[in-house]
Amino acid sequence: MGSEDPQVSMGNVSGSTFAIGSHAHAESHHHGAGGTQTDAELLAAVRELRADLARVRGTEQTAALGTALAEAEDEITSTGQAGPTRRERLRELLADSQALLGVLASAGALAGLLGM
Repeated sequence: MGSEDPQVSMGNVSGSTFAIGSHAHAESHHHGAGGTQTDAELLAAVRELRADLARVRGTEQTAALGTALAEAEDEITSTGQAGPTRRERLRELLADSQALLGVLASAGALAGLLGM
């Protein structure tokens, strides 16, 4: 390596996207508990499903889901994000409410944002 060669030093780059070189192209695809969706999109989906739940006959499952949605909305609006535990709880409740996924488009949309 000659003294004129450029040097690159990187710290922690987890969750980052970057490209190096004259023809480099960076493209980011993050997958996992939250999929590729932002918390703003998640908040919108949570609010939409909460509104739709008010229009269906309540059950023990819909009541639990409604409570979890309210808690998720509070968490996102106060902290700017829904933590992994909150997301997992919503996934569990949606999985338990499979009938809702077929009836309410908002339930399906939220399930998609949660990576189900």
